[in-house]
Amino acid sequence: MSDARKPEIGAVGWFDLTVPDAEKVRDFYEQVVGWTWQGHDMGEYEDYMMSTPGGRGVSGVCHARGPNKDIPPQWMLYVNVADLDESLTRCKAMGGEQIGETREMGSYGRVAYVKDPAGAAIALIQPPA
Repeated sequence: MSDARKPEIGAVGWFDLTVPDAEKVRDFYEQVVGWTWQGHDMGEYEDYMMSTPGGRGVSGVCHARGPNKDIPPQWMLYVNVADLDESLTRCKAMGGEQIGETREMGSYGRVAYVKDPAGAAIALIQPPA
């Protein structure tokens, strides 16, 4: 992989919105901003990958169930970090807290959700090497 394609550390790489009724919210963004959607199999249910009318992926709209049950209903930023374990250690040392467990996200890397000292949530993702 060339350097131009590697995720930039510190940059926002993705957005998700986790809500109780993902179909309703998916349809809202389809009608209001023109995003199209594609289902993403989560086993017993389906979340949604949202794209611009031109086909560029921009976000996910997810159900607040299964592994996402503890994620607050807000736009979640996924920020690339070099070392997820080190970032989690620093988060806790700086007065933050982890939400749920660290997860493997396949080809996307490892992710953990955290709250900063003010209570705002963000996702930290360590892209694969």
